[in-house]
Amino acid sequence: MAKLIYSMITSLDGRTEATDGDLGWGPEDEEVHSFVGDLFRPVGTFLYGRRMYETMVFWETAHTQPGLPPYIRQYADDWRAAEKIVYSTTLESVSSAKTRIERTFDPDAVRRLKKESDHDLSIDGPNLAAQAIEAGLVDEYHLFTTSTVVGGGTPFFPPGIRLELDLLDHRSFASGVTYARYRTR
Repeated sequence: MAKLIYSMITSLDGRTEATDGDLGWGPEDEEVHSFVGDLFRPVGTFLYGRRMYETMVFWETAHTQPGLPPYIRQYADDWRAAEKIVYSTTLESVSSAKTRIERTFDPDAVRRLKKESDHDLSIDGPNLAAQAIEAGLVDEYHLFTTSTVVGGGTPFFPPGIRLELDLLDHRSFASGVTYARYRTR
């Protein structure tokens, strides 16, 4: 059975988006980006909310830009190779291949997808992930934490949720970003 992984960049105080929208984590970090690319290369399906999809769809055409570093080109190639499901009631159409729209998040459909998939799945976007967390679907949490405190904004975990987690892996990067991988008990 495939795992469902929830992963995002967060501030030190656990926000995926600051009140003003900026986590302030600085310039592009090749070490972190390469690590993320290697980590998520085996993912077969990405589950997105509309806003996260609109951010990530950049990768559909990123490979056409001249002078891309190899690690960016590799990430774009991997992203295009994966299936994408966008959960949205407002998105009229998608602008990437291997992508479909679902109007509602159906926990039973995601359970079936996990059972039938040969590759892990990733869920991105705190609002969509909250639905999966509340349904008990998330198997692993991958947090990339910046060294900034933003004081408010959108939290990584939904309010009121209690989880027991086991730390499976962690790493620190020269930029100050830390990575922690947890498994649901």
